[in-house]
Amino acid sequence: MKIALIAHDKKKDDMIALAIKYKDVLSKHELYATGTTGTLVMGETLLKITRMKSGPLGGDQQIGSMVAEGKLDLIIFLRDPLTSQPHEPDVSALLRLCDVQSIPLATNVKSAEIMLRQLEQTGAL
Repeated sequence: MKIALIAHDKKKDDMIALAIKYKDVLSKHELYATGTTGTLVMGETLLKITRMKSGPLGGDQQIGSMVAEGKLDLIIFLRDPLTSQPHEPDVSALLRLCDVQSIPLATNVKSAEIMLRQLEQTGAL
């Protein structure tokens, strides 16, 4: 599967912890991430991740383009709902694309864990 990892600034530590916990699962899949999130996760896990630009610099749009083209199977996007994001229109567009394309989208740690456990147990969603 092709999996994208995205995390707002206040959720990056949560993404790192999630990636460490599910490193064995994630290592079996093709990973993509926005720039800073990808750099931090790779630094802590040594997972191979194709990095896009930082979210505010177009990384969310790059991931969205992949969704629109059918090139992603799952997105884990740990969002910070309590902090205004300068690129909120890009975030909204990405969420809408996931719904349009029926791409599973986890927006918090608990939903991400459910999806990763399913991958761990069955190899599919």
